[in-house]
Amino acid sequence: MLQALAFQIGSEVSYNEIAQLTGVDKNTVANYIHLLEISYIMFPLTSFSRNLRNEIKTNRKIYFYDNGIRNAVIQNFNPIELRDDVGALWENFLISERLKHNSYNRRFVNKYFWRTKQQQEIDYVEEADGKITGYEFKWNPKAKAKIPSNFVQAYNADVQEISKDNFRAFIGLEKSLK
Repeated sequence: MLQALAFQIGSEVSYNEIAQLTGVDKNTVANYIHLLEISYIMFPLTSFSRNLRNEIKTNRKIYFYDNGIRNAVIQNFNPIELRDDVGALWENFLISERLKHNSYNRRFVNKYFWRTKQQQEIDYVEEADGKITGYEFKWNPKAKAKIPSNFVQAYNADVQEISKDNFRAFIGLEKSLK
């Protein structure tokens, strides 16, 4: 089960699918995932929705607090340039470090991902002090993120692109991003 979850970082997780894959009951999967969460191995992100008809409302993504643990579970320690999961690793790293930064600084935010049935997506969403901010993660700084205008308009949200060029501020190593 842990391997199945490790291969799905950055993707929506179905407890039914994990149960079928591992041959255990869906409730057992939920209980094990809960144990991994309270053991600070993994953490969930739930979907953000304010009841727009086309938004995904009930799914969740699972991330590891430490990419090294995730890599050990799947036994892949290859250098970044040889990996086909670099985007998922980058997303996992940024979100986990952002959560740590927020916690260390006693910055209390609601945290989510956002996706529509039409596959429009925002990788990470924070809600703090009545303001909604979305973040799109790009490993390649030259790749341009597609920011869904319906998210920006529906929630009067600010959306920022995070890449190798500006991630230090996002995770609290430099000043500028909130």
